[in-house]
Amino acid sequence: MENFKMVAKTFFGFEEILVKELQQLGAQDVEMGTRAVSFKGDKGFMYKANLSLRTALKILKPIYHFRAFNDQSLYKGIQGIDWSKYMNANQTFVIDTTIHSDHFKHSQFVSQKAKDAIVDQFRDKFGQRPSIDKDFPDLRINIHIDRDQCSVSLDTSGASLHHRGYRTATNIAPINEVLAAGMLLLSGWDGSSDFLDPMCGSGTILAEAAMIACNIPANINRKEFAFEKWNDWDNDLFDQIIDALMKRTKEFHHNIIGYDKAPSAVQKAKDNIINANLDEYVTISQANFFDTKKETGGPLHMVFNPPYGERLDIDLERFYRELGDTLKNNYPNTNAWFITANLEALKFVGLRPSRKIKLFNGSLEARLVKYEMYEGSKRTKFQQ
Repeated sequence: MENFKMVAKTFFGFEEILVKELQQLGAQDVEMGTRAVSFKGDKGFMYKANLSLRTALKILKPIYHFRAFNDQSLYKGIQGIDWSKYMNANQTFVIDTTIHSDHFKHSQFVSQKAKDAIVDQFRDKFGQRPSIDKDFPDLRINIHIDRDQCSVSLDTSGASLHHRGYRTATNIAPINEVLAAGMLLLSGWDGSSDFLDPMCGSGTILAEAAMIACNIPANINRKEFAFEKWNDWDNDLFDQIIDALMKRTKEFHHNIIGYDKAPSAVQKAKDNIINANLDEYVTISQANFFDTKKETGGPLHMVFNPPYGERLDIDLERFYRELGDTLKNNYPNTNAWFITANLEALKFVGLRPSRKIKLFNGSLEARLVKYEMYEGSKRTKFQQ
């Protein structure tokens, strides 16, 4: 099988982790961009990347590149592709467009013009045309215009890869699965200690932590990928890739624990963990973090997503002060990481973070912060 170029899209701040993931999987010619990483691999690697990558949102397969500076050059460029190689006249397609260009103002206009070019080509060649299906297309096409450079790609993934397939129940402010996985990898979580999410909501961070600890492919529970509808879909190869990946899973000999003070959240989290087939690794119970203390001996790794006050009505100053007090008084020998989009609230924690990493939670600029809680005083730690 021939190698070809692919582009994995990701969130701001995760590019370096995605490079590392791709290199560990065996990708070739890996190059980091902004919110994207390009690489090369064959069809089997395309399947493997979609199944395995924790920090990728989509994997695109570029097929054509041309200059477009008005609607005529756009139409002509799209017609320069032989679309019968990718679908037939009885199939359906949809076009997703992103533009950063003075020549084109509306992505919807570009999608419409590109659609016209494709259906006109089929009509001229075959006397019939494929139709649009926005929900369940046979082919999902991605167009990206940067100034006058137009890249046309096939979307190998379909729905965003954060749709892992295990989360059926959510709360008011669920964290995106790719964001959760990226936070865990940035925090250095590798399954070598006990783990706690003290505000676990619907259990997303717990599920991603367990999959990382056991080296379970991120998207093993997903129902489908876009490439399964392609003309060159190879079901036997896909099954071989899954078998090979599942042979690389490993046992986990520590505890993954989740707390939430809301009984409804605890039940949703338990349901999602069962859906992900991770219930043998994860224990979830109802508890208010501020009333808890470290239950396990040895080091503890903590990653969580506290409320920001955006969608949940809380007294931010009191909440973040209690958060800091609980860490300081009740959680020795703990590396605590959390994300917040309320940068003012960090002032109330009363502890100095040892790291701050800029990320985005949706459209909100956020910080992933690390607090190191030592056994005894920090001075004692360094005098040993």
